[in-house]
Amino acid sequence: MSGGIKEKGERLEQALARLNFKPRELESGHVWLAGAGPGDPGCLTLEVLAALGQCDALVYDALVSPDVVAVAAGAELFYAGKRGGQPSMKQDDITALLVRLAREDRRVVRLKGGDPYIFGRGGEEALALAREAIPFRVLPGLTSGLSALADAGIPATMRGINKAVILATGHAAGTDDDLDWTAIARTGQPIVIYMGMANLRVIAASLLEGGLASSTPAAVIVAATTPQERIVVATLATIAEQAAAAGLTSPALIVVGGIIAMRAALAGEA
Repeated sequence: MSGGIKEKGERLEQALARLNFKPRELESGHVWLAGAGPGDPGCLTLEVLAALGQCDALVYDALVSPDVVAVAAGAELFYAGKRGGQPSMKQDDITALLVRLAREDRRVVRLKGGDPYIFGRGGEEALALAREAIPFRVLPGLTSGLSALADAGIPATMRGINKAVILATGHAAGTDDDLDWTAIARTGQPIVIYMGMANLRVIAASLLEGGLASSTPAAVIVAATTPQERIVVATLATIAEQAAAAGLTSPALIVVGGIIAMRAALAGEA
């Protein structure tokens, strides 16, 4: 068994050598905003992996896997939280921490789940660093909204089904700062909703009011790409009830649209 693991490791090293990947150096006083992907360490990019091996200060979110955090073995760890309903640092405090660490000539990685620029406030942090004249770089990550679908067997786009995909946040559903769900419903295009589990009933009702059929396929994907992944597939009319019955909680993505039907077809169930 150990021989097989060693052989696989050697093959991986050989593959990386053939790739001729030369990571850039993370310099003192610089901040790299990096995406850890949807959860599985295998979804890390080589750039992010190399950055974790170089940093001496890691500011990371709750959605980042402990296995990924462990890669930064030589770094001081700063936990930022950022999970709905759980204790978290305020955004201004996170930004101030990044600035302070950079001015202490640390090699800083700010690690987020998914991609920094997709509902990760990476743009806000980058702008703050730019205003403080702190050198920074953004390392893209696999955004959860698309990679979770692929892992769950749902093509984000499918000829004959959709011509666009809408990425939306459900965080403010039911408030004065809410999206126009009626306008979104009228597009007829699949919707991938981040941070919406607490408002799933409100979102589903709003989309139904906006004109989507009650039979529209819907799904909730929890802990995508990880061993804890759970998926519930239902209709827009029943998804809130079925997700609650299954005990699903955040972190989760809500998906609404005809592309969900492809999951059963690809699994040979339809």
